[in-house]
Amino acid sequence: MNSAFAGIDFGTSNSTVGIYSGKTPELVMLEEGHTEMPSAIFFNFEDEQIVYGRQAKEEYIRGDEGRLMQALKSVLGTSLIQEKTAVMGGRMAFRDIIALYLRQLKRKLDAHMQEDVTKVVLGRPVHFIDGDEVADRAAQNTLEGIARQEGFEHIAFQYEPIAAALAYEQSVTREELILVLDIGGGTADFSVIRVSPERRNAADRTGDILANTGVHIGGTDFDRLLSLAQVMPHLGYKTLTKDGKRALPSKYYFDLATWQFINQLYSPSILRELGEVRREAAQPHLVERLREVIRAKDGHMLATRVEQTKIDLSSSEIASLKIELEEEDVQVDASNADFHAAIATSVGKIDTTIQEALCKAGVTADQINSMFLTGGTTRIPMLHDHFKSLMPNASIVEGDVFGAVGLGLAADAKRKFG
Repeated sequence: MNSAFAGIDFGTSNSTVGIYSGKTPELVMLEEGHTEMPSAIFFNFEDEQIVYGRQAKEEYIRGDEGRLMQALKSVLGTSLIQEKTAVMGGRMAFRDIIALYLRQLKRKLDAHMQEDVTKVVLGRPVHFIDGDEVADRAAQNTLEGIARQEGFEHIAFQYEPIAAALAYEQSVTREELILVLDIGGGTADFSVIRVSPERRNAADRTGDILANTGVHIGGTDFDRLLSLAQVMPHLGYKTLTKDGKRALPSKYYFDLATWQFINQLYSPSILRELGEVRREAAQPHLVERLREVIRAKDGHMLATRVEQTKIDLSSSEIASLKIELEEEDVQVDASNADFHAAIATSVGKIDTTIQEALCKAGVTADQINSMFLTGGTTRIPMLHDHFKSLMPNASIVEGDVFGAVGLGLAADAKRKFG
């Protein structure tokens, strides 16, 4: 009967599906007890099964033989999208892997509604790719093509921070000028928008959306920066050659700290190259640690532990992780101060992007009534306090960090298709 309108927030780290079939939007249960599902796929080589979300991470972490794929959204708009990678004894393009994940979301949606839902608004960051309009357009076109391939017939897009504002607007009791801060796994997006109970159901909100800005910085970037600052030096990063004239090549460390590039290190040629690097290194035992991590294909496991360390630092002053090696385990301790120092430059870029939003909107910080925070990365206490210092007169509203965008997209779908 096609009476439902869906919104899909396909995120770098987590995804949600919103549905509007009654009086208010709601989120679809994607996993038992959870409306948000990690944007992860695990190709289990042992039982030749493909699993998603939390189960994907659990099977990988417990050591099942296979291939874990996540942060797939970051591939959109890049040259990697059509490249093929080894899975299940064959090779599959990243585009097709994204399609598998979107297919799983649609299955959950259709099962929830007991019908084939064909109308959807897809969330998108303000910029898929910073400073490249052609690549940005290609990213949206690719995502639209995948959605159409998987059965959606009527497809529209909405900026994710605007969707978050539309979700917040469902509960406002007066007109407000709000700044939406949507910082997820891959992007930081900001919108200045006027919301009110009277405008809630208006078909055209163009005049209320005063500014949108965004920068390609998110939680996965903070993971990478923490890894480079605190973990990679234990594997030789920034150490010198024997003659003391230059640092060791940094590419291997950057790739090992960046989830979507880790798999590129798992080839015999890389191990041969690192053998040469080890011979030239002033501290060859550190490079041998790097080779051992790569030889054991433990890069994704290490990245997962770095992410957990970042999460632990949200509630503790010090957190630790272990690099497990054959002859020795290396414990890495990181403090809040270490983490803040590692991400300081990126936080500065976020500040600049917020100021651009205010400038484009033609408003000052003291005119903002509320800051609406959404996206998992906004839960980092240091960022929370930092945003408050930027706009001390604004109230802070903490939305559903994972669900606000999905709810707003569903509300937008009702307006667009209803």
